[in-house]
Amino acid sequence: MKIQERTGAGAGRSASPAQPPVGDRLPSPPRERKPALAALAVLLILVGALGATMLVLRAGDRVEVVKVTADIQAGESVGNKVTSVMVAADDSINYIEWSQLGALKKLKAKSTIYTNTVVMGQMFAAQEQIPEGKASVGVALKEGQYPAGVKPGDIVAAYRVGSSSSSSSGDSADKDTSSSASGGAIVPDARVNGAADDGDSTVSTGNKSFTLLVDEADAAALASAAAAGEVAIVRVPGN
Repeated sequence: MKIQERTGAGAGRSASPAQPPVGDRLPSPPRERKPALAALAVLLILVGALGATMLVLRAGDRVEVVKVTADIQAGESVGNKVTSVMVAADDSINYIEWSQLGALKKLKAKSTIYTNTVVMGQMFAAQEQIPEGKASVGVALKEGQYPAGVKPGDIVAAYRVGSSSSSSSGDSADKDTSSSASGGAIVPDARVNGAADDGDSTVSTGNKSFTLLVDEADAAALASAAAAGEVAIVRVPGN
């Protein structure tokens, strides 16, 4: 009987204690949510999308403006030397819109405007702008007193021609005449600011009127010779 009791007691002691399941972990703390960061991310996405939309809409906002198709000299109007072109609208640029072409034709260029220039309001004024130290002189010439094809922007020299060129007297005008007769030009480098045919549109007389921009010191001699019909012009280097 005693042997059986010890055996039973030993059997009870030999049983291994219970072990926790292998897959168990310590509980992790709950994640902290940040709703402010999520809202900021959504806001940035919306702003980016709105900016892209505005750029697309802005690219499609275009206006029809005036562009020069041939050089326009100082003192000239645009005439028919213009065409229309579409550009992006920009309130900071003083474009002349195509719808304002009629008003633009009444204005004069302040300085030379070159081909393919998009016209802006500050390029024109109501009256011809003459640079300081210069004078604008008109000359009416007969056929043979000017080379063919002279146009605004050309550089020419003006000479005295006719009966007066071979005579001289004591006055200053004749002194200028004697000088020009010996080979000197009245004006060695005048710029043609304007050129127009004389007579009506149906009959060509061969006569032309030119507006020359010259140094102020040469204006009196040139005007005197022009009034006497004794001026001829020639093209010179510099064109």
